[in-house]
Amino acid sequence: MDMPFDALGEVSDDALLILFAGGDADAARVLTQRLTPVVFGHALRLLGGDRAEAEDVAQEAMLRLWRIAPEWRQGEARVTTWLYRVVANLCMDRQRKARAVALDDVAQPPDEAPGALSGIEDRQRVAALHAALAALPDRQRQAVVLRHIEGLGNPEIAGIMDISTEAVESLTARGKRALSAALAGRRAELGFGDD
Repeated sequence: MDMPFDALGEVSDDALLILFAGGDADAARVLTQRLTPVVFGHALRLLGGDRAEAEDVAQEAMLRLWRIAPEWRQGEARVTTWLYRVVANLCMDRQRKARAVALDDVAQPPDEAPGALSGIEDRQRVAALHAALAALPDRQRQAVVLRHIEGLGNPEIAGIMDISTEAVESLTARGKRALSAALAGRRAELGFGDD
């Protein structure tokens, strides 16, 4: 390819994947830099904040993307939509295995890093959100994360989850109500006032 490396930042994900399939290493670097943070962040939220598991899922999802690159049919689906679906499936598989082994019963080691009160509150809020998200049924959690954390629209979520937009609306509404109920009694503890 005769295009300078920095010009690839304007190229679509589909086109970059096609270029990678044709042997363009620069296209692979740009696509990796663009998509890995998105994939990791999504996995992290679906896995309740477990960074090590999220890194493994992100790596596996990107490897699967590279493997399917030669067969990619441009315009059939967005690369990110395909990746969100792969990440969700990988996360669900890991959670099923973790439940079978009962690793959830193992206590997390305490964080020894000193921090300011706001840092502590932030970590408590994130932990409370992750715990509340983890308590949701898998499909509700996936819909809530895609809609309210990833910021995707209902039609795109419907495509990722292979359901109707009405089902997405129902899942997100039920998930929000469940999260609200789970976190309602902890407002003061998490540093939220009544304002």
